[in-house]
Amino acid sequence: MVALRAGAATDVGQVRSNNQDSHLTSDPLYAVADGMGGAAAGEVASALAIEALNNGFHHSGPPTPDLLIQAAQTANRAVWDEAEANPEMRGMGTTLVAIALVAGPELAIINIGDSRLYVLHDHELRQITFDHNLVAEMVAEGRITPAEAEVHPRRNIMTRALGVEPEVPIDLFVEEAVPGDRYLLCSDGLPREVHDGLITSLLERFADPQAAAKELVDEANRRGGNDNITVVVVDVVDEEPAATGNDATTALPVAAPEDPTAEQPAGTAGPGGPDVAPDHPPPAATAAPAPPGRRKRSPVTVRVVVFILLFIIIVVGAAAGIVWYARSSYFVGLKGSQIVIYQGRPGGVLGINPTLKRTTPYTTSDVLSSALPPLRSGQEESSLPAAEAYVQNLIAAYQTAQRNAAPPTTTPPTTTPGTTAPGTTTTRPFSGFPGTTVKP
Repeated sequence: MVALRAGAATDVGQVRSNNQDSHLTSDPLYAVADGMGGAAAGEVASALAIEALNNGFHHSGPPTPDLLIQAAQTANRAVWDEAEANPEMRGMGTTLVAIALVAGPELAIINIGDSRLYVLHDHELRQITFDHNLVAEMVAEGRITPAEAEVHPRRNIMTRALGVEPEVPIDLFVEEAVPGDRYLLCSDGLPREVHDGLITSLLERFADPQAAAKELVDEANRRGGNDNITVVVVDVVDEEPAATGNDATTALPVAAPEDPTAEQPAGTAGPGGPDVAPDHPPPAATAAPAPPGRRKRSPVTVRVVVFILLFIIIVVGAAAGIVWYARSSYFVGLKGSQIVIYQGRPGGVLGINPTLKRTTPYTTSDVLSSALPPLRSGQEESSLPAAEAYVQNLIAAYQTAQRNAAPPTTTPPTTTPGTTAPGTTTTRPFSGFPGTTVKP
């Protein structure tokens, strides 16, 4: 019998003042919502969506994929109606990603927005949902690379969200419920800080889903925490049904033929008499004492002692080697937007986390955009001087690019008002595509 076991964690992060994320763990339904909108509108949108989804799924019939879609549409309408009734909340919305165990057994998955759902199967992490934002569509069309999408200035522009319109298309995926698979639901505050390889490592390191969820949130905070972070980890487990009195089968011992000449135990009747338990059980059998002059030989021998000592030496040596490995490197990373140098390995090693060694005077605005992905994942260097040299190279590259991009000092040709110089075009600031929503 397949069942789900889950754990969840959420945090406001290191930059935001309020948490606009909401999540749901109401077996067999689990969800994450990331609200958007001014003031407290984002918090209201995500909370309304989660409440409506929960009520619509649990109180409208047996769990099916269609029921999950209907519950999400009900959540969309709840957010829309609230915004229509309160002008100060106009334009609020939320992402929504959810998973539910339905008949089959199968897992029904829905998604609106850029909150994600992954599955970890046979040590491989796979993203099931598709991000409904501008840069994801640009990547799908081949216009930019995934690395460029991570730092693209328009990555907050949503192309689909819950509650922005009275009706919304909802993506549906159906997966087979395979015991041993682990599913991860998260707001975008996690993948923006933690790359897929480290997510996989942490999901495999912690068997308990609650511990795994908390560690993922903590890791995102350690790597900057520039947004709210919410994580729900759901495990598919094989749960055997408990035996009941109607269907349990108990093997009864077969009595040996009675020997009429055998002596009956004290406190019991003979053949044909009533069965009466003895007032006191017979004393337990005791071992015969050793013959005089013979000493019992100790099981602890010199060989056992040597083996134990060798085992201790090996364990201590291995622990010392792990500590040395975890602390023998440095890497350049980010703390918020500040460029810093850590001692240790990115992500830590067996619970040995990196420590902040030096805070540089530089921020992400002092380096090229192409340098941001290595900084987010942690650029490893063999020593502290090498890490400092790496930072200086980044700053020098940025300054060189700025000098090369500086316009010439010659006086530009003048044009009369209302005209455009030959060979030039006029542009207007980007104000968003029709039907898009910008997350804060």
